Amino acid sequence: MAKEIKNENAEAVVEAVSKTEKFFNENGKLMGGILAALVVVAAGVFCWYKFAYQPAVVEAQGQMAIAESNFRTADYELALNGDGNALGFAQIIDEYGAKAGKAVYFYAGVCELQLGNWDLAIKYLQSYKGKDAILKARATACIGDAYVGLEDYAKALGYFEEAAKIADNMFAAGYLLKAGLTAEKLGENEKALGFYETIKDQYPQSMEGYDIDKYIGRIQNK
Repeated sequence: MAKEIKNENAEAVVEAVSKTEKFFNENGKLMGGILAALVVVAAGVFCWYKFAYQPAVVEAQGQMAIAESNFRTADYELALNGDGNALGFAQIIDEYGAKAGKAVYFYAGVCELQLGNWDLAIKYLQSYKGKDAILKARATACIGDAYVGLEDYAKALGYFEEAAKIADNMFAAGYLLKAGLTAEKLGENEKALGFYETIKDQYPQSMEGYDIDKYIGRIQNK
């Protein structure tokens, strides 16, 4: 009985090998062509990455460093649009996209915000897809600032609330204060009071926390 099982197993192996051999005999040229194509594609991807993508990243980062320097000195027009020699954030985005880093959209948005170009600020800030919580919260709050500039206070309030949820730290107090002031602008005093009380309870050591009683008192005295 054991011999029969062994023979059956051996026959199965021989049959499988035979089928595999037959497959490669019939499809060898096709398989070889596919393999060659894969090698060509892989080589093409490597060459693109090595000789096109990486140099573009280096160029973009070099331009980004100059624009960031101008940004730090609060020269927002120069930081955004460049000077004809060095590129600004807007041109870096046009030429390189996010190769210089996702923060390029944040910087461009803040520049437009500082220059009073509300719609462009929103466009750039919404394009920022970075994962850093602090920067993400800041970008969200800046969108709120842009909507304040457009006098769309309802949308602005939503962004300030969202920013405070993203940054559960001392920065959140600033976003909550903006939310409270915007809620007051909308006549939603109870909602504003809630934001102010959250600052008092959760962020008493923040700059906003030191002055928050005057905002609370103002609502309570209305």
